[in-house]
Amino acid sequence: MPTAIIADDERLMREQLRLRLNQVWPELDIVGEAKNGEEAIALVELHKPDFTFLDIRMPGKSGLEAAQLIGAKSHIVFITAYDQYAVEAFERGAVDYVLKPAEPERLRLTAQRLKTRLANPPADMSAMLSQLAKQMGLAVKPTYLQWIQASIGQELRLIAVEEILFFQSDEKYTRVQTARYEALIRKPVRDLAEELDPNLFWQIHRSTLVNVNAIEGVARDLRGRHLVLIKGQPDKLEVSRSFVHLFKQM
Repeated sequence: MPTAIIADDERLMREQLRLRLNQVWPELDIVGEAKNGEEAIALVELHKPDFTFLDIRMPGKSGLEAAQLIGAKSHIVFITAYDQYAVEAFERGAVDYVLKPAEPERLRLTAQRLKTRLANPPADMSAMLSQLAKQMGLAVKPTYLQWIQASIGQELRLIAVEEILFFQSDEKYTRVQTARYEALIRKPVRDLAEELDPNLFWQIHRSTLVNVNAIEGVARDLRGRHLVLIKGQPDKLEVSRSFVHLFKQM
């Protein structure tokens, strides 16, 4: 069965959309509902739905910001009241849009369009989303990872990046350390460094990224090496010479 999530800050709008989608496409399984962009991103990571129905204006992250972070993980359908921009942008066929309130006849057309896309991977809409954001006067911030899916033994866990104290790679795995537990991922630090907010995570070594908010201090050992001390943890993370300048004022 095809799957979807719904994201709208108005509960009645979510309920109405769920009901009408069930009428026009009973095979579509709505696996989750979100009331803001952050929740929508988390649900996509958790459920990996075929389709994501996003309201454009929501508190916190807007639907446009959420769509950029979701990227090519799910086909996006925008639910919007702003037809003066959305119609022009989305009629090109990259994604669909539905004007509020979502009428059954319009949703039947949406269902037909989406059924034809099930066999195809979602498109990268970055350029279109940036253009639409400018037209609507919405700021779209740079897109950074918000969640990490990591292994703890045989269990997969979804971890919010702000909870992560540091990442440290060896030849095969990258250690993901939080205040409560340690997990493993296969993505190397060099790739993570490009996907994480540089204001939140500093690279201090070719194999180490550290959360700025987790730094308790910096010490020097007998060999003159700089070591980052982590709040509430025994770990001392070595700083390579290339990154010592980050701590000159500490």
